[in-house]
Amino acid sequence: MIKVAILGATGYTALESIKYLLRHPDVEIVAVTSRQKGNTPVSSVHPSLVGRLELPLEDLKPAEIAQRADVVFCCLPHCASASVVPTLLDAGAKVIDLSADYRLDDAPTYQEWYGQPHVDSDRLGRTVYGLPELFRKQIADSVLVANPGCYATAAIIPLAPLIKAGLIETSDIIIDAKSGVSGAGRNPKLMAHFPECNESLSPYNVGRHRHTPEIEQIIARHATTQPEVIFTPQLAPMDRGILATIYAKPVSGVTEKHIDDVWQQAYGAEHFVRLVDHLPGTKDTVDTNFCDLTARLVRGRF
Repeated sequence: MIKVAILGATGYTALESIKYLLRHPDVEIVAVTSRQKGNTPVSSVHPSLVGRLELPLEDLKPAEIAQRADVVFCCLPHCASASVVPTLLDAGAKVIDLSADYRLDDAPTYQEWYGQPHVDSDRLGRTVYGLPELFRKQIADSVLVANPGCYATAAIIPLAPLIKAGLIETSDIIIDAKSGVSGAGRNPKLMAHFPECNESLSPYNVGRHRHTPEIEQIIARHATTQPEVIFTPQLAPMDRGILATIYAKPVSGVTEKHIDDVWQQAYGAEHFVRLVDHLPGTKDTVDTNFCDLTARLVRGRF
């Protein structure tokens, strides 16, 4: 059995990780941690876990966590995660980091977008980006994996194969993505307050969302020229899910069939990426790990 610990177990990210891990036949969750909620059952914070996981939340030092666990899911906020990951790795644990701390390739970009210097910058650019459909072998061989951002996943999966195949121009990519409120996290925020977000669709962080450099960085690995992305995130009045409508200019002669063929080659054997003929909606994928893709050519553009 693989012994797993969840670091920072009170948030939505941790809850979803726990739900997946409880269904894994070869995983045993051995520790769940919280600095604020120590010595209370994790099910008191996440009632959906009653009868499924009754471990107490503990305030453990990183070295103590590594003594118990083979793998640590680090669900701390950005800037906090990088302060504990080095100790976990030095103690022999493997780490899957669900914050943004190891997604970017260099410290200046991290500081520009996250407003603080990176405290473990030597690992930037060497940490594997945890998107299995693109980097499965590297993930399997790594001791530290950076879990992708939500919007970034929705953008990179459709774009990367098309850019690699040279089917679309990289200088004119527009991403219009709508996300459920849970993406804002569990801590109260005015924008996610029910009277503010219910019956309302609102853009936020236009041109300055932190997933922008993450998207550009990963798709650039498949491009011959540096991609330029315009990314507009929007908050939708739903619990969860993302609908990403992506606009790109195809190179001359590219058709919908060319797009479909490239996606089929890239994802035909992938269980969680589904190539569909209809226009997908969030209800098709909510509470699953599926990503549905389709393409439409309109007036010479996708």
